[in-house]
Amino acid sequence: NPDLQAQVAALNEDLANIAATLATIGNTSASVASSNASSTFEYAKARGEDSLDAIRSHSNAIEYQLTETVRENPLTTVAVAAGVGFLLAL
Repeated sequence: NPDLQAQVAALNEDLANIAATLATIGNTSASVASSNASSTFEYAKARGEDSLDAIRSHSNAIEYQLTETVRENPLTTVAVAAGVGFLLAL
């Protein structure tokens, strides 16, 4: 039956088109997912670098403050260090 064969051929063509469309959607979704993952990684990396910079800045401020305290009060600093050493020795 030629009419039935034409319908089957059309159905096969439609199925092939659907499969191609699904493959394209899958590739696009994978590309979008990869892009999103890359974007998320870059954001996390930037946040990590910002946090590290803040920690370094805070550390430098504490170091400066300690240095100034030792310069302004050397005897007190030695006494505190001796006291801490004595407590740790106990």
